[in-house]
Amino acid sequence: MNSFLLRFAAVLAFMAGLVALSVQANAQEPARDGQQPSAAQQQQNDMQTQDAKPFNGTIVKEKGKLVLKDTAAHVSYQLDDQDKAKEFEGKQVKVTGKLDLNTNLIHVENIEAAS
Repeated sequence: MNSFLLRFAAVLAFMAGLVALSVQANAQEPARDGQQPSAAQQQQNDMQTQDAKPFNGTIVKEKGKLVLKDTAAHVSYQLDDQDKAKEFEGKQVKVTGKLDLNTNLIHVENIEAAS
């Protein structure tokens, strides 16, 4: 009888360990029910809720593309609307748009000559 109780206790301890491991594994696993947005969806959501901001600089051509070069901050921003930027090439401008921090791309809403 004593060895039966020891074996029973060992089996119970083993089962409890398995349950604990299963609970821990499920807690670390990401949700797969469609509730979590993908990185691309999250980025799109962030862009939709972000306010447009002004960026100042000069429109110049780099690697065959027109970019906004901010000499004060020593950075160049890619522009998603090359047609709008074309008429301001070589000029100081204010670009209003939403900046995608992952790609350093401004989603242009407006470009106007700097005042």
